[in-house]
Amino acid sequence: MSTPAIQIEVHDRIARVTLNRPDSFNAVGGEMHKALSRVFVDLGERRDLSAIVLTGAGRAFCAGGDIEWMREAVREPEGFEIVTWEAKRIVYSMLDCEIPIIGRINGDAVGLGATLALLCDITVMDEKARIGDPHVRVGLNAADGGGFLWPAIIGYGKARELLLTGDLLSAAEARALGAIGHVVPAAELDAKVDAIAAKLRGGATKAIRWTKAGYTIPLRQLAHGHMDAGTAYECLTNLTRDHAEAVEAFAAKRKPVFSGR
Repeated sequence: MSTPAIQIEVHDRIARVTLNRPDSFNAVGGEMHKALSRVFVDLGERRDLSAIVLTGAGRAFCAGGDIEWMREAVREPEGFEIVTWEAKRIVYSMLDCEIPIIGRINGDAVGLGATLALLCDITVMDEKARIGDPHVRVGLNAADGGGFLWPAIIGYGKARELLLTGDLLSAAEARALGAIGHVVPAAELDAKVDAIAAKLRGGATKAIRWTKAGYTIPLRQLAHGHMDAGTAYECLTNLTRDHAEAVEAFAAKRKPVFSGR
């Protein structure tokens, strides 16, 4: 199942899924996005796993969408239809996977990276990392899961502000709001994740799996009620001048000038 963009290792009933584009802070391009839409389906079929650990290579967990990939979607919007189909598969498959997913958030989790973190069942975050969904800052609708996950997990009050501004939270702020379970120094990240994985490995596997199957029912209902409309809006915002401007501004390392069009 491993690809250059995603590395998978299985040892002692624990699968480790590593986003593997460290030179680009694990920004998601076409290959990684496609792999993410399939990996949790494939792992979820296995009966020999007690947990899955999701993490990033290098200094970041996941920096969101790759800018060149976004430019390609602006030039050829028909291809974006496949991207939105994959986006739904990523969200659905992580919620449908009965194996507990531990998020080892080793650095910033932004955009789709934040969605991946929120979809994990247990999260451990580097105390210096940040998390948030800045889709609006690049002129896109927050449609890859953040639009329903943030309100469901931290409540509408703060979630609305974060989604509309694209502001990022510190690890401490995210923990205080209930978005992240554990915050530790980088040096303690592996020990904490390993301790949680060991507890799951030593537990009653079927009871744990089916407990997850139960508590994800409301989230799965939300996902199926949100994702079709959300991804449709994202397809529309992919066609806007503001999104094209944001992508070019990002590539040129300048501030975008939005026109509202």
